[in-house]
Amino acid sequence: MSTDPAFVTTTRDFYDTIAEDYADRFRHLGAGTPLDRALMGAFAEMVGPDGEVADLGCGPGRVTAHLASLGLRVFGVDLSASMLAIARRENPGLRFEQGSMLALDLPDGALAGAVSWYSSIHTPWERLPDLFAEIRRVLAPGGHLLLAFQVGDGPSRVDRPFGHEVSLDYERRRPEPVARLLEGAGFTVLSRTVRVQEEDTSAKVPQACLIARR
Repeated sequence: MSTDPAFVTTTRDFYDTIAEDYADRFRHLGAGTPLDRALMGAFAEMVGPDGEVADLGCGPGRVTAHLASLGLRVFGVDLSASMLAIARRENPGLRFEQGSMLALDLPDGALAGAVSWYSSIHTPWERLPDLFAEIRRVLAPGGHLLLAFQVGDGPSRVDRPFGHEVSLDYERRRPEPVARLLEGAGFTVLSRTVRVQEEDTSAKVPQACLIARR
């Protein structure tokens, strides 16, 4: 019997169901906007090529692949076996593992960097301290975290995407309280960037990106 929290099981089942449609629908987004890629580039320069980096909640692996193209020793982690199948199919030279961000199968201090690119949005607010504590645990001293999420207040729901009979809640958050939670978990927040709403793109609300150091 699974001991995962209900929201973890729901998230896994949701993405297992929609994986192929999701990967096809968002194929054009790749590593995001020029600003997204600039922030990833800054993160890659901070981390350097020597230590390992985990892309947590990697989905179909497109951010993982972009980070690898920047010279990082990166691997992906995701709940969804179906998403991981796509990631492995599209990126045969990269490593992808199934797992939960809340209970990573990694020793303490194993990573030079961690990325959570819109993957924390399904973690309830009250569990964010647990998530940040787990990420801090697996980062070496001086390791860096890149965290991206939509800006807003409170929960929203994706209902019946692509015609599938599934739904999933996600959270839009303000960068300031998220930064305070990171600081409470033992991180130093180095950068807060908010990209404004862009009506002619998929970014219908502002997008936040934080870079923090353990």
